[in-house]
Amino acid sequence: MNNSSAINWLKWLQYTVLVGIVLYVGRSLFIPLSFALLISFVLYPICRWLELKKWPRWLAISLCLLLLMVLVGGLAFILFKQMLRFGEEWPALQKKLLLSWQNLSAYLEQHYGIDAARQVAWVESIAGNVASSAFATVQDVVYTSAVSVVLFILIPIYVALILYNREQLARALNSLFPQNEHHKIRQILHETITTYYNFIKGMLIVYVIVGILNSLGLYMIGVPHALFFGVVASILTFIPYVGISIGAILPMAVAWITYDSLWYPMGVVLVFGAVQYLEANLIFPWAVSARLQVNMLFTLLAIVAGGILWGAAGMVLFIPFLAILKLIADKHLSMRPLSLLLGNGNDR
Repeated sequence: MNNSSAINWLKWLQYTVLVGIVLYVGRSLFIPLSFALLISFVLYPICRWLELKKWPRWLAISLCLLLLMVLVGGLAFILFKQMLRFGEEWPALQKKLLLSWQNLSAYLEQHYGIDAARQVAWVESIAGNVASSAFATVQDVVYTSAVSVVLFILIPIYVALILYNREQLARALNSLFPQNEHHKIRQILHETITTYYNFIKGMLIVYVIVGILNSLGLYMIGVPHALFFGVVASILTFIPYVGISIGAILPMAVAWITYDSLWYPMGVVLVFGAVQYLEANLIFPWAVSARLQVNMLFTLLAIVAGGILWGAAGMVLFIPFLAILKLIADKHLSMRPLSLLLGNGNDR
C-alpha cells in the first residue's frame, strides 16, 4: 500500500517536471496559442450570438476582432496621450533638475570639499556605466518589441482560425476519448469557456479597484489630475511590477513641479507602492481566484510558476490554466484529492 502510494507521487512528480520542461522549451509556440485560446473563449459567446442572428461566421469573427482591436487601440492612445503630456511638462522638469544639480554641487563642494572638476568626472563615469547598461537594455527592448509585433499579427490569426474551425477541433478532441466520455468532455469545454469569462471579469474588477485606490491616494496628497493618473496606472498593471513604475513617472514629475518639494513625489511612490502590494497580494488573488473557485494559495503559486516558465505572460495565463485543471479534477473521481487541494473550501 505504501509502495503504491509512493509510486503514484513519483509519477505525479515526473509528470510535473516533464510538463514544466515542455512548457519552458516550447514557450514561443504556447504563449501566443494560449492567448489566442483565451481570447477565442471570450469572443465565442459574441460570435455565437451573431451567428444565431444569421450573420456569416467569417463576418461575425471579423467584427469581434475589429472591436477587440479598437479596444486595444484605445488603450494605446491613452498611453500615447500620457507621453505627450509628459513632453509638455519636460521643460519645467528640466529646469528643476538643473537647479537641483546646482544646489547639490554647491552642497558637496561646501561641506565635503569636492570641487566641480571631480564632480564632473564622477558624473561622466556614472554616465558611461549607465550608457553601457542602457545599450543592453535597448537591445532587449528592441527584441521584445519585435516579438510583440509578431505576436500582434499571429494572435488574431490564431483566434480567427480557432473560432472558424471550432466544431472540427471539438470533434478531434472527442476522438481522443471513448464514447462514454464525450458528454463529460463537452461539459468541461462549456465550463472552460465560463472559466475564462470569469477570469476576464475578475481582471476587470482588479483594474477598477486599483484605479480607484490610485486616484484616491493621489487626490489625498493633492496631485493634479489624480483620476487620469490613477486610471492610467491601473491599466499599466497588466505589466507585472514594471507597469506601476511606468505609471508613476508622470504624476511624480507633475507633483514635483507643482509643489517644488520632494515630499510629494515620495508620496506618489508610497501610494503606488502600497496599491501595488495590495494588488499583488490581496486584490488580484481575491478577485480572480474567488471567481475561478481556486484556492488563493495555489493562485499565488501559479503566478510564481508562470513567471518562472513564461515570464509576464505566464503570470497572466497560468491562473485560468489552474482553474481548468481543477475543472478536470472535479469531473474525475480518481483526481478528487487534487480537486480538494485546489478548491477554495466550498467544495462538498
